[in-house]
Amino acid sequence: MAPWIYLAGIVIFVTVYLIVYIIIQNNLIAKKNEIDNAFAGIDVQLKMRYDLIPNLVDTVKGYMQHEGGILTKISELRSKAMGGQVTTDQKIDLNNQLTQTLGSLRVMVENYPDLKANQNFEMLSRTLNETEAQIAAARRAYNSAVTDFNNAIEQFPSSTVAKKLGYTRKVLFEAQVLERENVSVGKAFNK
Repeated sequence: MAPWIYLAGIVIFVTVYLIVYIIIQNNLIAKKNEIDNAFAGIDVQLKMRYDLIPNLVDTVKGYMQHEGGILTKISELRSKAMGGQVTTDQKIDLNNQLTQTLGSLRVMVENYPDLKANQNFEMLSRTLNETEAQIAAARRAYNSAVTDFNNAIEQFPSSTVAKKLGYTRKVLFEAQVLERENVSVGKAFNK
């Protein structure tokens, strides 16, 4: 056999290898960008939530004078989550805490019929409930993108390319253990 046949075989092999490598790399980059896009969707919804919280706290303050601790905690969590130097993992944790604290606030509101009848509070609650539903949908989209990415970086042959790119597993949004439990009305009122 002529040496040019070996050379042609090597050129074809290298070309196919490069094409496959580029396709896999582009696919991984697209999946990583889908995660960023999905997290940005969560951020938009969280911003809406953060904008609602001061109005909700102000409305509730006048009625719930004995439960100021929960209102303070909500405000503190909001401030931390909106801080500039918060990592994605920290933001996930802070928002899980905020979701739990807002749930406790909803339970406490049941003890204040005048507050529940307040039109401003009713509108804010409805808007917050809609925002929470949109946050849940955005979290599902994020988790789907993360699962797709994590699968891609762990499966062969894309795992070899992912390793060269330095890609590591991403964290899913998960309900905290406390969020999985039934809400204790007694705990919410610190009894």
